[in-house]
Amino acid sequence: MHKEADIRLPLILGDKTYKDITDDVIKPIESKAPKTWYLLFMISVVIGLWGIGCIVYLLGTGVGTWGLNKTVGWAWDITNFVWWVGIGHAGTLISAVLLLFRQKWRFAINRAAEAMTIFAVMMAGLFPLIHMGRLWLGYWVFPLPNQFGSLWPNFNSPLLWDVFAISTYFSVSLVFWYIGLIPDFATIRDRVSKPIFKKVYRVLSFGWTGDAKAWNRFELVSLVLAGLATPLVFSVHSIVSFDFATSVIPGWHTTIFPPYFVSGAVFSGFAMVQTLMLILRKAYKLEAYLHVKHIEYMNIVIIVTGSIVGVAYITELFVSWYSGVEYEAYAFLNRATGPYWWAYWSMMTCNVISPQLFWFKKLRTSLMFSFFMSIIINIGMWFERFVIIVTSLHRDYLPSSWTYFHPTWVDIGVYMGTMGLFFTLYLLFSRYFPVLPIAELKTILKSSGKNYKEGYGHGEGYWQKHTEH
Repeated sequence: MHKEADIRLPLILGDKTYKDITDDVIKPIESKAPKTWYLLFMISVVIGLWGIGCIVYLLGTGVGTWGLNKTVGWAWDITNFVWWVGIGHAGTLISAVLLLFRQKWRFAINRAAEAMTIFAVMMAGLFPLIHMGRLWLGYWVFPLPNQFGSLWPNFNSPLLWDVFAISTYFSVSLVFWYIGLIPDFATIRDRVSKPIFKKVYRVLSFGWTGDAKAWNRFELVSLVLAGLATPLVFSVHSIVSFDFATSVIPGWHTTIFPPYFVSGAVFSGFAMVQTLMLILRKAYKLEAYLHVKHIEYMNIVIIVTGSIVGVAYITELFVSWYSGVEYEAYAFLNRATGPYWWAYWSMMTCNVISPQLFWFKKLRTSLMFSFFMSIIINIGMWFERFVIIVTSLHRDYLPSSWTYFHPTWVDIGVYMGTMGLFFTLYLLFSRYFPVLPIAELKTILKSSGKNYKEGYGHGEGYWQKHTEH
């Protein structure tokens, strides 16, 4: 007997119309913010200001206020830089790569993920500037002609490639995000009544008319930008990994770094998207648009990238033994059994073992478990960067210079401050910008909405129910 193939679960639940989508997404912008938003905003601002205070103190006193020493010249600053760049990875991947592959499920998460990318890259960019110790000389990293004599930037250095890669990544992500927002700003412009808001959204919407020509250009530009952003997804974190891989320090001098850093970045980025989106979903009652199916798809990406990271860790251990280089072998033995063993095993537990729990469908589709795991994964990814940087440096070829790195209150304050600034920006975004792409959700309502699926996919029951009324 012929059995009809199961129809995929809908991406938009409930009996939604085009008007419902607009109302649901714009409601948080039009209505008064809840008290919890103000509370979270105040906490974020206070933490952010504390971080700025720590940065000002650091610049006034010197980089010696950090826990750095002669042996460990890079520590929390570069760890946090790589961690933030990694978090910023998922946004462009969700937007650009999934757009090129015509994945409709990305519409529930792409807007918030792109905003996350921009704010995370801003936080990442702070650390190399502070690490210079002279923030006002940040322009030295750009190759300005004949400005500095012997201080001409070295084009062979991956630190210079970093400057190019991250500034390009930031600007392309910003343009991509903003262009996607233009039609939605026009929708808000036509709905808000307060004159000041109307004026602001009129400026932001660039005189969007919504005619066929405008939509045609919009889709064309989105595709071109997605094509440009896709290589950036792979290049940015590859170049960040070259900061380590091109050196000769045991534990860093590894050819596997570029692909392993890229998969690690996607891994941590998707985890951060989950953390933020599950909160937004609850706060703004967007359960119809972001539901179990989206979370499951993201968890599948987390399983794949987490497994790649796990294979990379094992490959590193194997190569360090197989190479026969005793310094290389010692670097990895020292990671697992030396004074920083706790960081190494935290990294292994959070990044390799815990994501494997998502093979069970019950856990993969549990929202609470996914939220908990997303935080665990980001803790694990921070430890990964810490382990790579600090444990490779703290014991070098000269045992008399072996040392232990202790973070100071300034180290912790600057890091916490970037968290505060990130959440301040994110809360402002979620309050005044549409967190879901209204126009894109409407394009998939007819093919992936619940009422359409039931009506055309399963026929009889739906039409019977609706004709009776």
